[in-house]
Amino acid sequence: MGAKKRVAVIGAGTAGLCAAKHSIAAGMDVTVFEQMSQPGGTWVYSDDVGTDKFGLQVHTSMYRGLRTNLPKEIMGYPDFPIPGDGVSYIPAAEMLAFLQSYAKSFNVTSLIKFNHHVIRVRPLGQATEPHTWEVMVKDMPNDELLTQTFDFIFVCNGHYHTPYLPRYPGQDDFRGRLTHSHDYRCPEPYKGQTVLVIGAGPSGMDIAYDISKWAERVTLSHHLPEPPKTKFPPNVVQRPDPIKFTTDGMLFQDGVTETFDVVLFCTGYRYTFPFLSVDCGISVDQNFVQPLYKHCININYPTMGFAGLPFYVCACQMIDLQVRFCVKLWSGGMAMPSRQEMLEDTQREMEERFQKRGYKKRHAHMMGPDQGKYYADLAECAGLVPLKPVITKLHNESSQKFLDDLTNFRNDVYEIVDDETFIQVK
Repeated sequence: MGAKKRVAVIGAGTAGLCAAKHSIAAGMDVTVFEQMSQPGGTWVYSDDVGTDKFGLQVHTSMYRGLRTNLPKEIMGYPDFPIPGDGVSYIPAAEMLAFLQSYAKSFNVTSLIKFNHHVIRVRPLGQATEPHTWEVMVKDMPNDELLTQTFDFIFVCNGHYHTPYLPRYPGQDDFRGRLTHSHDYRCPEPYKGQTVLVIGAGPSGMDIAYDISKWAERVTLSHHLPEPPKTKFPPNVVQRPDPIKFTTDGMLFQDGVTETFDVVLFCTGYRYTFPFLSVDCGISVDQNFVQPLYKHCININYPTMGFAGLPFYVCACQMIDLQVRFCVKLWSGGMAMPSRQEMLEDTQREMEERFQKRGYKKRHAHMMGPDQGKYYADLAECAGLVPLKPVITKLHNESSQKFLDDLTNFRNDVYEIVDDETFIQVK
């Protein structure tokens, strides 16, 4: 790569640690900026909600007692699996320990600037010319502003930190409590209460079940085409989407009105990059981050990469592939496509997603059934070692089990036999 290139990695979670590891391997000079005091990102548990001791928004959405909703056999990195036998669904604390072990094993930890809040990233120079990136950060404990320049930027700040809160008619007149899963930590505060959980994604399903052990009554409101087959406790009922608030409850699409003490939104998160200046050329519209090539390269400034945006994926596996893709482009291991080629490739994919599949903007980075195709495309385009097909197969199997038997699916134990095959051993 000639002179040693400098790369800034924003965030020391699943994506940031991986970005740092591969950048080190490519001979780059790496600096990681992390707002919290330890690596691990969203896997770091904190009792805090709202703001932390420095007045910053609490980043983590982790709640007490969480176990992974995917088996550990597909949650490790391709070259660094999660160790252990006999259990597939591990506690969050084990996942955190795994990430911290990964960071130490590849000499990433010593490169992390903890309690450093990134304030602004902006390009110095035109995209068509050699340019650098100016990164302004605040050293929170010392209350100091620092400015450094870099050749490349990895944006790895995650997307489970800024709640998306839909609004319904009558919401301001509701006399109960409104909260979001981002601030959910444990079920005990809901003892004896009536609770509406809006949203039946992984968090909504999990939290509704968790709260039901303490609450008097829980209603799970969602628009899944088919209700989950999971047998919930008798104090949990399912309803279609809400229509409007009443002063003490909610009217649903089936015409039923119920009263509630608490409405808990499990409605997902907004993709936000408040530190990116307008000059970076990135915009976000209903969680559609654009313009990005292959969901990870800033087309306006291709020396900026994003790791971890797609969802309904095997996160560590996919992130590793995205990072290798970006690093290969930056190190000259493959030719950088022209701006026009990247725009046309992205337009083709998005036309298929929006027109043929009927996806909305918020689905722009959703993979799910498309994940295998995405992984293969990234690997083929850059001449990279592809992900093993068994990873996608096991992801699809376990995701369905989550919907079908929420109360028991985490007892399943899997074993990967070869690149194509897995077996359930328990």
